[in-house]
Amino acid sequence: MTVQPLDRNSPLPLWAQLEKELLRRLDSGDFDSGIFPTDLELTEAYGVSRHTVREAVRHLNRTGLLKRERGRGTVVNRSEFEQSLGTLYSLFQSVESTGTDQTSRVLQLDQIVDSQAANQLGLPEDAPLVLLARLRLAGGVPLAVDRAWLPYEVGARLLDVDWTHTALYAELARLGLPVPNQGWERLTPIVPTPSDRQLLELRRGDAAFFLERLGVRDGRPVEWRTTIIRGDRYRFVSDWSTGSSTALRPSSR
Repeated sequence: MTVQPLDRNSPLPLWAQLEKELLRRLDSGDFDSGIFPTDLELTEAYGVSRHTVREAVRHLNRTGLLKRERGRGTVVNRSEFEQSLGTLYSLFQSVESTGTDQTSRVLQLDQIVDSQAANQLGLPEDAPLVLLARLRLAGGVPLAVDRAWLPYEVGARLLDVDWTHTALYAELARLGLPVPNQGWERLTPIVPTPSDRQLLELRRGDAAFFLERLGVRDGRPVEWRTTIIRGDRYRFVSDWSTGSSTALRPSSR
């Protein structure tokens, strides 16, 4: 166990120093086994009170990095990234906001015809589209297989973009193209196909999220996207309050 002593002369509270130190150890892989030290072990290792330990661990629990499980105590939460539902978001931004480098490997970038995608975009079945298919990596580890279809007049200028370290919405904005400002997204648990499972480095039977998204700009569909994302590295949360209303969306299937 690599332990760095806390600075008792620092104006930063001991619990905050300990939280920072535990974050460092999490990032360095000290707890890759998933087993996290007990409060007593941390108290003895850092020479602090149990109250200090509990405060630091409480904050890490709130971030989602740790979780308490009955019968096991505190364990490392393998869901590394978290995203709120009900908001327009960029996978690139949600990953990089954690300090993790998000890169992409292009699987396909072409002008194509796809009747199903065209139908979702409200276009004739033989309308030309641009397909951008990428393997998304977080910290060099596969996270998602992302496929986005755009009307040709929107996506044509994207064919020459270097997609190694950028986001679709960022490139649309940079090129003065319409960026979605509304739409809908559907989330379904699936077992990926063998080819997608291989890309994501998942084992047979491992589950993933399947996201479908229609991105609309001022009433005009500009993006149809499907994303297969690893369930062990990403999770979705929804905020709610009493008095708010919800509605069931009829299935299109």
